[in-house]
Amino acid sequence: MPEGHTIHRLAEDCLGLLGGRQVRASSPQGKFADSAALLDRGVLDAADAHGKHLFLGFAATGWVHIHLGLIGKVTFDGVVSDTVRLRLEGGAHTMDLRGPAACELITDGEKQAVHDRLGPDPLRPGDDPERAWNRISRSRIPVAALLMDQKVLAGVGNVYRAEVLFRHGVDPFLPGRALTRPVWDAMWADLVELMRAGVRANRIDTVRPEHEPEAMGRPPRQDDHGGEVYVYRRTGQPCLVCGTEVRTQPMAARNLFWCPGCQPPAT
Repeated sequence: MPEGHTIHRLAEDCLGLLGGRQVRASSPQGKFADSAALLDRGVLDAADAHGKHLFLGFAATGWVHIHLGLIGKVTFDGVVSDTVRLRLEGGAHTMDLRGPAACELITDGEKQAVHDRLGPDPLRPGDDPERAWNRISRSRIPVAALLMDQKVLAGVGNVYRAEVLFRHGVDPFLPGRALTRPVWDAMWADLVELMRAGVRANRIDTVRPEHEPEAMGRPPRQDDHGGEVYVYRRTGQPCLVCGTEVRTQPMAARNLFWCPGCQPPAT
């Protein structure tokens, strides 16, 4: 499932390519045909993202609310296909949406209801990390599970949760209420920077300069997800920092990755 940086990047790209234009809207697949007819020849005048939710704004009609889920994908200027849920065409550019978990036309009030049920997003200016801290600091649930709860913290997925916990030496099984405030503040600030970099590069890189391939004399990571990471999908490989074998086990319905050497249990 795409993490928050991907959705914020999509919002930027949609606005950059189609914003301010009258667009032709259609649903070749047919499942969004009625709503597409309402959008057709409207002007895309806003794009917003919160966590893993994308909103495309048409002042005269409302908002298209999109959640990609596990298999959804947005492409630009691709090959024409009849599997497209929503196609927006404006000027020289085309946006195609395929396989989303959600694609619906909603009102301002319905959009606000989505925001209200989500936690703060490190990529949304002004979002308050205090809201997440209030939930985390009272919880017995492991911090690694809390970071994946979109009602606690929006936009963080499996990669960012594993990597930010590693970067701050936090045992993923530590109860939320045992996490200290200084560590939480540092984690939030780190997520802001890492995810902003993810928007710019359109990929996740989390290793510090001294652990990059060139600095360590190691080959670049080969993985479909791309990016240089410390523990994500590196099960059984030596930790880049201490050499301990990276471990994995399921948590919050996803595989958790961590280094027992760099993230020891709290004593």
